[in-house]
Amino acid sequence: MPHGSASPYGPAFPYGPGAPHDGASPDARALRHARAFPYEPASPYGPASSHDRGSPYDRGSPYDRAAGTRLLAHLAARAGTGVLTGVVAGLLVLGAVLAGVLVAGLLLGSVSWAELLGQTVLGGVLLFLDVQGLIALAALDDRLARMHFGPSERELLERRIDELAASRAGILEAVDAERRRIERDVHDGVQQRLVALAMLLGRARRSKDPEHGAELLRQAHEASREVLGELREVIWRVYPTALDSLGLKEALAGVAERCSLPLRMDCSVPPGLPGPVETAAYFVVSESVTNAAKHSGARRVTVTVGQHGAVLRVTVEDDGTGGADPSGSGLSGLRQRVAALDGAFTVSSPPGGPTTITAELPCA
Repeated sequence: MPHGSASPYGPAFPYGPGAPHDGASPDARALRHARAFPYEPASPYGPASSHDRGSPYDRGSPYDRAAGTRLLAHLAARAGTGVLTGVVAGLLVLGAVLAGVLVAGLLLGSVSWAELLGQTVLGGVLLFLDVQGLIALAALDDRLARMHFGPSERELLERRIDELAASRAGILEAVDAERRRIERDVHDGVQQRLVALAMLLGRARRSKDPEHGAELLRQAHEASREVLGELREVIWRVYPTALDSLGLKEALAGVAERCSLPLRMDCSVPPGLPGPVETAAYFVVSESVTNAAKHSGARRVTVTVGQHGAVLRVTVEDDGTGGADPSGSGLSGLRQRVAALDGAFTVSSPPGGPTTITAELPCA
């Protein structure tokens, strides 16, 4: 082909010793040309489109045949209900015509009051049956639509398996995060205070001044009390022993006592709740109250715990600045804990507040 002539495959690519170039190597120019003019094999059916790439819903695909089969089955089932609906609607129209004839006869004086009363009672009964028949047929039509076009039992089981797998993975992540938190609390809190306590005792033992030694012992005693309080707090956050011995209400009362903010508690739960439900409810309240005290800038917190039917509903609301991140480690851990019990967990925290955390735990 002569240099610079047209090509059916696109613009001619200059080559040869006389070809102009911009200092790049031949390989670099060839790569640049390939990127600018990618090769696409010709198709006898015209240019390729998104419909030529094998969509699962193309005509003739297994998905299309399955959808057609479902549609035909639904139409066949609805044929009978359609006939019944027509009969009921026809009877309703016929009853309206007969009622008009009855009224006309009453006006003309050809119908007595006794006949009018009997026809009215009979017409009322038939009208009631017609309306009930239409309602039942509408419910049957809705059930047929769900049966033919809704998810199959296999799809529901697969969806449930996926939910359980995700819940299991979330529980493992939550457990690991909780272990890291406990290690951090012990390392940064209790361990540091124990080191300071040991240093105070060492200074008191080496002191030669009785008054100075007594002051150091007093400081060591105060430090030991603080260590015990912080250690008790860590233990409560790991698992509250009062939950097993005293129940959920008393365990939540302990949360209210340790809270640094004014807390209003409304807890009305029946005895005999499942242990996992009580544990999840306790940790939802404890973690939410702790977050409100540390991060929200709230002035008060309200906790409401009550059973509604077969669901235990836990609500924690604060009047802070809002903006809580539901994907944070603390709230996501609570969501996974609640999801493990097939519960629902929601966080509403618009900028400016208030923040409302709600958990619904099935008790059955």
